[in-house]
Amino acid sequence: MMIMHETPLPPSPGAREHSSIDLANTELHLPGGKVFDALNTPEATTDWLITRGLVDEGAELQSYCQNRLIGLRGDLRKAFAARVCGGAVDARALDGINAALAAAPNTSLLHFAPGEGFFRSLEHPATQLVEHAMSVIAEDAAALLASDEARLLEQCEAEPCARFLLKTHGRRQWCSTRCGDRVRAARSYARKRAQANAGSTTRSA
Repeated sequence: MMIMHETPLPPSPGAREHSSIDLANTELHLPGGKVFDALNTPEATTDWLITRGLVDEGAELQSYCQNRLIGLRGDLRKAFAARVCGGAVDARALDGINAALAAAPNTSLLHFAPGEGFFRSLEHPATQLVEHAMSVIAEDAAALLASDEARLLEQCEAEPCARFLLKTHGRRQWCSTRCGDRVRAARSYARKRAQANAGSTTRSA
C-alpha cells in the first residue's frame, strides 16, 4: 500500500455543499494500492478542519481528536452506504452520529465587552473544538439523509474508489472525470470480451 500526501482528485459532486460527504471521502483508495487519507495525522486533521472553517486558525488538536473524527467518518460511511443500497443502517453507526449531534453545546451564551456592549456566542473550550466540528458535520449528515436530496446519494462505481457523491446526471455514478474514464474503459473492455466470446462460440458451433 502506497500512502499519498496530496489530494489526487477534486471534491466529488456534493462534497463542497455537504461537510458530511466531504468527511466521508477523506480516505481515498486508488488503483495500484495507493491510499490518500486527509486525516492521517493530528496536524493533517487540524488543517482539514481549519480549511473548512470548522475550527479556528491556530487550533492544535491531538490524536484523541483525530481518532474521534475518524470514528465519525466510519459511522457516516456506513450510514451513507445503507442509504445507497437501501439496507438497514448499523445501529452503532447511528448511535455514533447521534452522539456527535448531542455532544456540543448549542446555546449561545450572553457576553459583554466594554465599547461593544452585549453579544452572544457559542462557547467552545479547547477540549470541545472537535465536539463542535463533529456536531456541525453530523447535523449536515442528518439533514441530508432525512431530506429528498438523499435519493441523489450514490457511491462511485470506479473500483476501488467508493467515494460518495450526489448525482448530477441521471446515469453518472462516478465522483470525478478520472473515475468516469476508468468506468467507461472497463465497460468497453467488458463489451469487447463479450463479443470475442460470442464469436468464439459461434465458430465452435
